[in-house]
Amino acid sequence: MRRWLAAVAVGAAVTLALAGCGAPAGVDRDLIDDWPAPVAAQQFVPAADVCHHSSQQVGFLTGYNPVACTEAHRVETVHVGTLTGPGADRGTPPPAGSAGMRTAQAGCETEVSKAVGADWRSGRLGLTVVLPSPPAWAGGARWYRCDVTELASIDDTAVDLRTGSLRGALTGAAPLAYRCFNPKLVKDDIDAMEPVSCTAKHHAEFVGIWRAPDISYAEFNRTTKRTHRACQTMTAKYVKVPDNAELDFRAGTIYYQPYEQEWKNGNRGVQCFLWVSDRNLTRSLKGAGTKGLPVT
Repeated sequence: MRRWLAAVAVGAAVTLALAGCGAPAGVDRDLIDDWPAPVAAQQFVPAADVCHHSSQQVGFLTGYNPVACTEAHRVETVHVGTLTGPGADRGTPPPAGSAGMRTAQAGCETEVSKAVGADWRSGRLGLTVVLPSPPAWAGGARWYRCDVTELASIDDTAVDLRTGSLRGALTGAAPLAYRCFNPKLVKDDIDAMEPVSCTAKHHAEFVGIWRAPDISYAEFNRTTKRTHRACQTMTAKYVKVPDNAELDFRAGTIYYQPYEQEWKNGNRGVQCFLWVSDRNLTRSLKGAGTKGLPVT
């Protein structure tokens, strides 16, 4: 700012000195019109394909310290999008459960699944949508950030320290992908799912993600039979057996649902598992047909 004021002062002195005298060749006496226009202020937008030592719930600029994904980190920004529509017209960042947050969640789910090679809920991955801070939003920022983390297990959402990008993390023989498990029961409830090799003795196998309908969380919890039936259909498709009443005598189901806050933000992905309690399995049942999953 001081440099700008100094230039004005010098310009005034030169103008006085030239008053009443002819202008030298190439000088039009209008010193201001030759100055370049000020550069417009640029709104900060975070970068994609960078990593971070820790997670953010709100995108404060003071906490933005990206690192290369080859370094040890806990969070990777896979995608940065721009929020448009009704959610972008608010005076403050979209709160949890709002149309704007649901739009950002949907955008992140699409882009992250594309990046990791399968539905992101098919493996030990967490997804966080980060929005601008209230001051940045008031200043015009409308970006949303899609941050991905590696989770300790399906039952433990602690974030693991890692190196390397998560792009393609759920393709091929990916160690993060859900496959076979041994459920640990406490009375009639599943207490935990212990991952094991599909060639070892096991009783459960991941069969896919069912997208539940857009209903309230309370209603979803009241309609457990619908979820069980949906996971049966996922099982039939995965194993390649008839999707009929005989499924009740082939396998049971286990499912993991989103947390209520995730549900409000638009996450409707239910993780479905087939469950055989009366015998040991020692191979994957994908495509095994009726011989692999007989009526018992």
